[in-house]
Amino acid sequence: MDWIECKEKRIAKEVFIDEDLINSLIKSSKKKIKSEELLPLNETTTESKITLAYDGLRELLEALALSKKFKIYNHECYGAFLKEIVNLSEVGDDFDEIRKIRNAVNYYGKQISKEECVKIILQIKEIIKKVKSVLTCKKLQKGKVL
Repeated sequence: MDWIECKEKRIAKEVFIDEDLINSLIKSSKKKIKSEELLPLNETTTESKITLAYDGLRELLEALALSKKFKIYNHECYGAFLKEIVNLSEVGDDFDEIRKIRNAVNYYGKQISKEECVKIILQIKEIIKKVKSVLTCKKLQKGKVL
């Protein structure tokens, strides 16, 4: 799905910037990432760690979208947002790949090995780093720091 389709189907809408909500989402994202890090890695926790890391990333993407005056109502449109609005095409592709893995875990019971979990978490953290750099630039322009 591309950004035009997301907007036409009203899955992505223009909104006013809500700094309080953006800051709340950033804090919540940090908590989920920290929770993932605190959860020990074993055969029982692999899927939970991925879900927590993904949720932290998704909340950060929601904060970024809101900072650019958009509310996005499905995860697929975050990929289009990254590619077409933020001009991070590779990051958008990486997010789509992670989104599909997370969906397979959450909705189809996909099992993840410890080795695969480590790789996926590293990918998520790399995306988070890139999203934070865009958010930080936006905050610095307004005289605020994350």
